[in-house]
Order: sequence, then C-alpha cells, then structure tokens
Amino acid sequence: MPNKKSLASLIDNLEFLAHRPRILVVDDQVINIQALYQIFAKDHEVFMATSGQNALDFCKKTPPDLILLDVMMPDMDGLEVCARLKQDEYTADIPVLFVTAQNDANQESRALMAGGMDFISKPVNPDVVRARVRTHITLKLQRDLLKKLVFTDPLTGLANRRSFDQAIAKEWRHCQRNSKSLAVLMIDIDCFKQYNDTYGHQQGDTCLTVVANCLQTSLGRPHDVVARYGGEEFICLMPECELAGAITKANALLRSITDQTIPHSTSRVSDIVTLSIGVAAVIPNEQHNTADLIAKADQKLYEAKQAGRNRVGA
Repeated sequence: MPNKKSLASLIDNLEFLAHRPRILVVDDQVINIQALYQIFAKDHEVFMATSGQNALDFCKKTPPDLILLDVMMPDMDGLEVCARLKQDEYTADIPVLFVTAQNDANQESRALMAGGMDFISKPVNPDVVRARVRTHITLKLQRDLLKKLVFTDPLTGLANRRSFDQAIAKEWRHCQRNSKSLAVLMIDIDCFKQYNDTYGHQQGDTCLTVVANCLQTSLGRPHDVVARYGGEEFICLMPECELAGAITKANALLRSITDQTIPHSTSRVSDIVTLSIGVAAVIPNEQHNTADLIAKADQKLYEAKQAGRNRVGA
C-alpha cells in the first residue's frame, strides 16, 4: 500500500496538472484555432497544429492531456490522425474530442469508432465545449492517478518493478520495429547493508529517496525510465540509446551521486555513498529477449562490484 506521504504527493501532482492542463487544438483553419484558444487560454496551456502530421509529431514529443481535433482536413483527415494516435503506445491514452461543422450521424459514429471520446459541433458553444473538455480531462487525470498508485514505488516515488516490466516490453517492441538500440543500466548502492547497520533503517530510507531523486532528475529524455528494482537496486531503461551513450550516462550518474556527499563511514569504498552500475545494450531481435538484456546488465554490475565498486561495468 502507498504510504500517506506518497499518496499526498500524487494527489498534489494531480491537482497541479488539473490547474493547467495541456490541450492541443488541431485545425487547418487558423480562425477556428483562435476561437478555441480564446476559450481555453486562461486556464489551460493551449498548443496548435494546422495539419494531421504536425499533430502526430507534437504528440510523440510532448503528449498533451487532451486533443481537440478537426475532422475535415487536407492530406490527412481527423479520423486518420485519431486512428494513428490510438495505434501508437505512446499516444494511445490521449483523449480525442472531434470538432467539426458536419452534423452527420454516420460521421459521428465513424469518429467514435476511430477512438474519439466525444463529438463537438461547430460553431462551438463555449460553455458546452468547456464542460466537455473539463469532464474528459478530469477522467484522464483520475486514470493517471490510479496508474501511479499501481505502478509507483511508495517509498521513492519511482516506477516500481511492475511498471518497469511493462515499459521494457513496450520499448523492446518499439526499438525492434525501428532497428534502434535499447540500453539498460543496473544500479546498486555500494555497501548499503553496512549503511543501514550504521545509521538505521529510517535513515536508510532517506538515503534511498535521495538516490532515487538524483537518478530521476539526471535522466533528461522523456522516454527514459528509472525504476526501483528491489531493495537498494535501481534500473534505468534508455530507448534508442547506443552502448557508448549509455556508458556516458552511467558515469554521469556516478558523479551525480558522489556530488550529494551522503556520509557513509562504514563503506569499504569511500566515506560517502557511491554506486556501482552495469550497462548493457542491444538492438532487439528474435534471437534475444528482455530477460537476456537485463541479465547482461546484471552481469556487468557484478563485474563492477568485483572490480572494486564505485564504477561502471560494460
């Protein structure tokens, strides 16, 4: 069960998101975008796209909380845009509200079948569109909160083992489709048993939280994942990352932890808390699987420990 502190933090985060939700307005007519911008700009971050492809590109880089999508657009209509969003694991959960001047029951049915959550007619009624957007954003944020409760480690706030298992399966498929390298960093706090024995388990929990926050803030890319793997072990997932880049990041993580200068008087390595990291990377294929990649990173972690700890094994 999540502790009170982590639950309160998640609720605070939900309230913050609800204060300034991110909306993407997609329409080939700038005047229609401007009309919706005027309705939502006060309480939302409003972004704009004038073509279906622009909308898809935006969503992959910075997914919004909700999309207001025109149906009739040149080159790629809203139905195709929505279908592509729902086929992509990164964007499938973004709620899409279709906005169109057409009042056709058949088109409305097709829009909903494509994955749309609602159907709004032009010209939009400001009160109606605000109410519908508020409803769907609230539902999305509630779903997001429930996912965090299920997939978050209650002590550190990082992804938990279940969340990591889902993430690596998804990124494995993504990298396999695109022939891209997938890297894993297996991370262990050096001499952590001695730390607990010396400072107590409560201080040990504080140390784990500090390390977790440091790892989280040091990963700058949106699709990188850092998770608590168990005990004092953490694991980082880095999609579309070659081995050399993963090694560079691992060394940066080592420095970021030593910069925290957390005292550890009984460590056999240093008088401050340090890490050992194992690094592995592979271009996913049919001859390997996620377990092989994790096992390789774990082996490299073992080698780093055998070589004296406070270092990267690769």
